[in-house]
Amino acid sequence: MKLALLSDIHSNRQALDACMEHARAQGAQRFAWLGDLVGYGADPGYAVRQAMALVAQGHCVIGGNHDALAVHPLQPNDPAARTVAAQGASWTHAQLTAPERDFLAALPLVAEVGGVLLVHASADAPERWRYVDNEMVAQQCLDAATQRPGIRHVFCGHVHRNTLYYRGTGRRLMRFTPQPGVAIPVPRHRQWVATIGSVGQPRDGDPRAMYALLDTDAWLLRFERVAYDHATAAAAIRATGALPDDFARRLELGR
Repeated sequence: MKLALLSDIHSNRQALDACMEHARAQGAQRFAWLGDLVGYGADPGYAVRQAMALVAQGHCVIGGNHDALAVHPLQPNDPAARTVAAQGASWTHAQLTAPERDFLAALPLVAEVGGVLLVHASADAPERWRYVDNEMVAQQCLDAATQRPGIRHVFCGHVHRNTLYYRGTGRRLMRFTPQPGVAIPVPRHRQWVATIGSVGQPRDGDPRAMYALLDTDAWLLRFERVAYDHATAAAAIRATGALPDDFARRLELGR
């Protein structure tokens, strides 16, 4: 089975469509979205409707912190409500229909597909939204995940960068930065944690969208970069007249 793993779509219609088209062209048979469907971008309703259609077809979608924030935006008297992310969440909340918000509210935080664990943040406490951005947190994530029978591989979002952590002969995890389009053997006898990057908000200086493709027959993992019309996505953000210009500039710069 070829499983396409997408995360942190962030209401970016153009990037989402490009990644889904690319994954299908690579032979993807199943799809898993790892949270943060919304936030930052101009098309939250589109992203949620696409997710609803995938779930209806038997694919997997889990929730992220921006999804939760869009369902329950912070109140104006909350000091944290002054952040640009919180202000964007209030706008996103207003764009979504009640059924779309209900769908986001009902998303699980963890799922198992094809013998791997999927989670937006760290598996040791998914609701705390911890970033798996170093070896220590990756080890805590993996230790929690492998308490589940048969789980040896974990895929996370939230970080907006591609990274692979693996356990060698010792207990400590080692960090590996993958190259786009290069297949990496991920044998079942080893234990791995991967952050698959962001479809709609890359943060590594490359504006191309990110996703990953896992072949569970050959146990090969490939991180993909997909060019898309980020200028149109940025223009759509500016056209709202409500979202901060910084959200658009991030797409142009990949940061």
